Parts: sequence; structure tokens; C-alpha cells
Amino acid sequence: MKRSLRLALCAGVAVAAAVAVVPMTSAFGAGNVTTTFTASSDWGSGHEVRVTVSNGTDAPLNTWRVEFDLPAGTTISSFWDADVTRSGNRYTAVKKSWAGALAPGASTSWGYIGSGAYKAPTNCTVNGASCGGGSTPPTTAPPTTAPPTTAPPTTPPPTTPPPTTPPGGKKVVGYFTQWGVYGRNYHVKNIHTSGSAAKLTHILYAFGNTTGGRCTIGDSYADYDKAYTAAESVDGVGDTWDTGALRGNFNQLRKLKAMYPHLKVIWSFGGWTWSGGFTQAARDPAAFAQSCYNLVEDPRWADVFDGIDIDWEYPNACGLTCDESGPNAFKNVISALRTRFGSSALVTAAITADGSNGGKIDATDYAGAAGNLNWIMPMTYDYFGAFNPQGPTAPHSPLTSYAGIPQQGFWSDAAIQKLKSKGIPASKLLLGIGFYGRGWTGVTQTGPGGTATGAAPGTYEAGIEDYKVLKNTCPATGTVGGTAYAKCGNNWWSYDTPATIGGKMSYANGQSLGGAFFWELSGDTTNGELITAIKNGLG
Repeated sequence: MKRSLRLALCAGVAVAAAVAVVPMTSAFGAGNVTTTFTASSDWGSGHEVRVTVSNGTDAPLNTWRVEFDLPAGTTISSFWDADVTRSGNRYTAVKKSWAGALAPGASTSWGYIGSGAYKAPTNCTVNGASCGGGSTPPTTAPPTTAPPTTAPPTTPPPTTPPPTTPPGGKKVVGYFTQWGVYGRNYHVKNIHTSGSAAKLTHILYAFGNTTGGRCTIGDSYADYDKAYTAAESVDGVGDTWDTGALRGNFNQLRKLKAMYPHLKVIWSFGGWTWSGGFTQAARDPAAFAQSCYNLVEDPRWADVFDGIDIDWEYPNACGLTCDESGPNAFKNVISALRTRFGSSALVTAAITADGSNGGKIDATDYAGAAGNLNWIMPMTYDYFGAFNPQGPTAPHSPLTSYAGIPQQGFWSDAAIQKLKSKGIPASKLLLGIGFYGRGWTGVTQTGPGGTATGAAPGTYEAGIEDYKVLKNTCPATGTVGGTAYAKCGNNWWSYDTPATIGGKMSYANGQSLGGAFFWELSGDTTNGELITAIKNGLG
């Protein structure tokens, strides 16, 4: 059901804060230029802090420099959206070179992960003055100097490494599409600048091909050949044409992982367009697994990837093409991959979310494969859309059923309950979220269930639009089945909002699921509204 080619931190840790928890704030008063520290999460052995710099002057602030002490027993292990250096227990954070001037009245934020329980910083100055405003810095403050001409390092001194998952082990997994670097102009750097890298635990790189029943490169130019300039690059260093130098998305992901050591990257194969090769792969799973291992572990980029993801749409059922490999084919392929990649690699799968009786979940022995998978991602979106151009209009990602739903079993909870009933542990299931909407045109009825004449116009494909666009062009006016919808003129759209994602994360927690995943990063706003809702909603 997933869109694919046919549609054409320094480190942070995704720390999930319970929505009910009131953040602890250390504010240093008010003034011309001020800085506040807010502990957005504290799990005892560590904490996450958001630092906000506010420009209360009437002129642009071209640079800022925040200096502070951390109490004994507290250190910064990772950070994002600022360059941070340390001398003893004294820390200095300066504005990133890529960040523009801070406008009058505007604020900006950066963040860090600290060891131990949260303790408020002391002796804080911003541009040499008290973080609470005023012109007299504390007597313990260093001289007011401009940032050094030699840029500070982009990673902190070695300290205790941050955890690889948020407290409780909840996963926040997002797809990055290789073709997004073209028309969408979405690059690995955007994962960093949006703040998403600090909230993710894993990135799924989509997609590798399955031509001839083997794992093959999907787009060599985007994957490892496209040269990024210094301005486009994650770390501000441009690619070279030196012999053997890695470029493209793979090199950018390598740099992102260096900045965010907690982050894992998994290479996903298949998708809607490239699942046809799995039928041949199922005839010789060992040979398929060997080809995948050779590609993922290619010495040129072996350090980039932490495992492999299989997005077979759909084993023993029909997607773009139909497969008749039998109910054991998927299980056999996964078993071969686990055997070849070993126990330390991540092996995951995105699967159908068809919870209907006799539907796609029932067609394959997913439970038999679960023991060899780190987790399973039922694609709980794309249930309904303008692929049925006359309607009826219906939300494409309902969490629960509702009166008049067009197809029984086509909602998220139906898929989750069916998979659990087959013996798949809840902790191995992630709930899927779409960062986009599906819509119809020629609609007269405000609520779901109306007739239509076709697909609503979309930026890249009719019937589909990113959340970052819809939130402004067609704001949600109602909810049904735990997700949102809106009618704007004669167009009708359904999509998830931060509020409905909050409800879905509450559901995921209540079901003891392993976390959530989403398709895909470029659909979110530039400041990561939706991924923030996922992160904050998971306990």
C-alpha cells in the first residue's frame, strides 16, 4: 500500500516524553536577549533539554553564544542545532553556520542529551550578558568575546554514549526516499535541520531493487554518486571526486550517523514498484540473502547500514503484481536473511495491514517469520483513496472502525489485533503513520461517505498531498475513526495531524506496541510537527 517510485545529531536521542508530564524549566528571567533551559524528558539516568534563545531587541541577532556550567555529575553526551564545546564543567554553544540571523522578537532552539537526572545549569550567559537579560554578566562568566574564528568541533568530547532507543525501548522509525533529492529537494541534511534526527531511532532508506530475485541498487546516482556541496552537506563539508570517495545519500547518511551516534540506518528493499523480484527470490532464499548481504555490506558503505528491511507487497497475494509463492515463502526468505546477516544485524519488515477475514495478512505466515525479525511494520495507511475515483470518501488511515466504513477490517486496530492473535508479540509491532493525505474532488458531502468524480489535485500526484501543504491549504475540520478530514471547496482530504497522532500514540502505548514508524520524512513541516507528536506521544 506504500507509495514508492510511482509517486514521483552532532547527536541527539529520541527521548519520548509522556504528554502528561509538565516540563521542568530553568528560566533566567527576561531581557533583551534571553535563554531558557527546559527539560522535556527525564528518565533518571539521563534527560533531554531544549534550550531556547530569544531575541527581545529591535535588531536582527546575527550570532549568539550561550555559556553555562553543569552541576557535578551531569555531562552533555549529545546535542543538535548548535556547535557545543566543553572545558571542565563549562559548556559553550554557538549558532550553527547554516542558521540565519535571529529576527527581532523571534526565538530559536537547540537541544542536548545529558547524563544523570536533570539539574539546572548555572552561571549562564548569552553573548556575555546574563541569560536572564541585562548588561552585567556574572562574575564567574568569561570575557564577552565573539565566537572563535576556528569553528568548534561538530561533535562533543567522548562521553557516555546515549541510549539507542528512548526510555522503555520505544522505536521512532522514519522512511527517507532516495528520489526525494530530485523534485522534492529533500536531502539528508533536512533530517538534521528539521530536528527530526534527534527524535528518530531508525531511518529506513527506500528503496533497493529486487531485480532477478536479487538485491540490487535502486538509483546509483542518488545512492552513492551525487556530489553535495558544502552548503548542501550535513556537516558543511563538500564531497570530493577523489578515487574511491563515497558521495550521494550514503555519504550523507554516514555523516548524519556521526553527528547522531544513537541513530541506526536500515536499507529497505522492494516497495510497491520493486516487489516483483521477491517471487523469484522465494525460489532460492539463500542466494537472495547472499546477494543482499553482498550489497548491504559492500565495503564502500558497510558502515552506513545496520541491517536490511523487506517491504514485499505482497507475499502470496497481489500488489502491483501478483505472487503465488505460497504462505511459507515470506517466512523462508526472512529465515535465510537472518542466517546470512547474523544475530547482530537488524532484519525488519513492512507488511500489509489488511485485517479483513481472508485478506492479505491471512495469506502469509507472518507469525512464522516473526522470530527472525527485530520488528514488523504493518502499513496502517492507504486503506482508502482516489484509486477508487468515485469514492466513497473515507479516511485513508483510520485507527478504528466507524459507522459506514467501506470495507470491514480496513483500519489499524483490526490489523494489530489480527497479528497479535496469530502470536506475534505486541512489542514487535510498530504502528504506521502517513505524513500525507489522500483526497478526492467533485465532492459535495462534508463528512465521509460522499461520492466523488476523481482524485483531488496534488503537488506530485493527483489524490495525494503532503501534510505540510494540507495543514495550510485544507486545515482539518473533523475527525472520524481516530484520524482527521476536511472538505475545502469540492475537494475532500483525510490525513493525520499532531492531535490525531497523539491519540494513535496513546493507542500504541495501551497496546504495548514497540513504537511507531512513518512514511515519509519529506511530508512533515520544516520543524518536524508530526515526528514531534510521535516522539512526545510514545511513553
